[in-house]
Amino acid sequence: MLARAAGIARSLAMYHGIPGRQRRMRAFYGQFLGPGDLAVDVGAHAGNRVRAWRALGARVVAVEPQPDFVRLLRLFFGRDPQVTVLPTALGAAPGTAELGISRATPTVSTVSSAWRETVSGDAGFTSVRWQDTVTVPVTTLDELVAAHGVPAFCKIDVEGFEAEVLAGLSRPLPALSFEYLPAAHDAALAALARVEALGPHRYRYSPIETMRWDTTAGDRWLDADELVALLDRRRPAGRSGDVYARPHGGVVSPEIRHPGRP
Repeated sequence: MLARAAGIARSLAMYHGIPGRQRRMRAFYGQFLGPGDLAVDVGAHAGNRVRAWRALGARVVAVEPQPDFVRLLRLFFGRDPQVTVLPTALGAAPGTAELGISRATPTVSTVSSAWRETVSGDAGFTSVRWQDTVTVPVTTLDELVAAHGVPAFCKIDVEGFEAEVLAGLSRPLPALSFEYLPAAHDAALAALARVEALGPHRYRYSPIETMRWDTTAGDRWLDADELVALLDRRRPAGRSGDVYARPHGGVVSPEIRHPGRP
């Protein structure tokens, strides 16, 4: 119980307690979101991005399977009609999954047993344990889009399960992001392949929580091969980050952004 409380406190301090982070986050995500837009946070955790996106005037669907953090999200945003909290995981198909929870470091809780095995050998994960398992419902991005509309932006940070989440999407989105972890390099490449399967995209990379673009390959959006080359260069540094993607040469047509609209 003590480790669990300490883990929650650690997440709150990490994601809400750093001065200036919310300001930087609003400035960064303002490139993708504005008033009235829909944003989807897959792996919402402690809700720091939900908070920033609401400050931009966006409507938010926060997807989070961890029961402790579902309670936190409802505590923080339960009275806000522009925030919908979904206590579920996302995957390739509807059903259920076993969520492995790390009490001390809940930010790395995951439904991917393969990812846990992969990162367990990394020096940064030597003290991480996934002590608890809980069965959680699983839905898909396609079902979420059908219910809530096409989001202007979708962030996916689910500890190695990103490719499976993207496998539940059958159309490109205007913009999305997924996590890159050097210790699980192949998982990011699998997620990239899923995005490219939806059509050609362009990409940028942002190192972990900096809210700045990596410019080592120039101040521009990259194609898939250029992104892979960039990640190969970043990999030895061992620092994680996020890959941002948007369709190349077009935007999702407005008629499919709001279900039920003629």
